[in-house]
Amino acid sequence: MIDNHKIIVLGAIEFKSIVIGFQALDQMVKVAPIHIIDARTISAGKYLIVFSGDVASVEYAFKAGIETGGAYVVDQLFLPQVHKDVIPALGDVITTEEWDTIGIIETLTIVSGIESADSAAKSGGIKITEIRLANGYGGKSYVKMIGSLDAVQSAVKAGTAKAREKNLLGMDTIIPQPHKEIKPFFMK
Repeated sequence: MIDNHKIIVLGAIEFKSIVIGFQALDQMVKVAPIHIIDARTISAGKYLIVFSGDVASVEYAFKAGIETGGAYVVDQLFLPQVHKDVIPALGDVITTEEWDTIGIIETLTIVSGIESADSAAKSGGIKITEIRLANGYGGKSYVKMIGSLDAVQSAVKAGTAKAREKNLLGMDTIIPQPHKEIKPFFMK
């Protein structure tokens, strides 16, 4: 398990070639002592690498991955001071009893989903409950969050800004006072 208090930097690179993704992964771990959080093929024939570590290690590995990937890089993220809620929510559902409003951000790449989650979490007042990483979603990602209406509105606005800027926002929604019947479906 990852000690979230020691993680300083999060990196993620998405490739449009599986072979290039494996080559980049090999180069990245050879140049720096990074922790691989996730490395795998994803929908639409892409390859994803999500990693963490200290600033210098992630920076060297990130550069090696980008250089190896070249024109095959679909999206990339070098995120110093990642919000503490992001890494535990990568691919896992964080359960909680409290919720007044639901916010969901759908992005066209995994990297933009992680970036959106971090921006949303840093806006404050919300809890990221899940960051879904493209399993069976055609290469898309989505972020689920809960909190008060005002906090979720601010978080969704902050979380969608970068994805919009990169033209990688799918859709977003805010559901105030969701019906209790949807809770089991939202939390899985």
